[in-house]
Amino acid sequence: MKSLYERMGGTYRQEGDYFVPNLVLPDTGAYPLGKYGRMRRRYLKEHYPALYNTMILNDTLHQHLVEIDQTCHERMEHICAAMAAQEGVTEALKTFDQLAWVERMNGIHNRAEEIVMTELVYTEDGRA
Repeated sequence: MKSLYERMGGTYRQEGDYFVPNLVLPDTGAYPLGKYGRMRRRYLKEHYPALYNTMILNDTLHQHLVEIDQTCHERMEHICAAMAAQEGVTEALKTFDQLAWVERMNGIHNRAEEIVMTELVYTEDGRA
């Protein structure tokens, strides 16, 4: 008589006196999670534990976190470039007064990061 696991297409291998199921973990890819992906994971785990657990069980969590991380980085580049152009932070300022350029770029980066965090990381579905 076959077990339910065998009827569903599972197979076993023998390890000594025991039969062990041949289980394979899904390939999650080689993309390491960055800052935004890790923050998104922590946010989901703390504020939406049911959604977090569902995504783990459906094996969609890692892909979701990778998408959030990549999207956040792309949005940061776009927003920082647009704000720098709008505020006149150019390479000429960088060569003329480096400290002022760094100060203004840090301010732009902080504001852009706040936008990205609000739009993508700290929402229920991760979309603006």
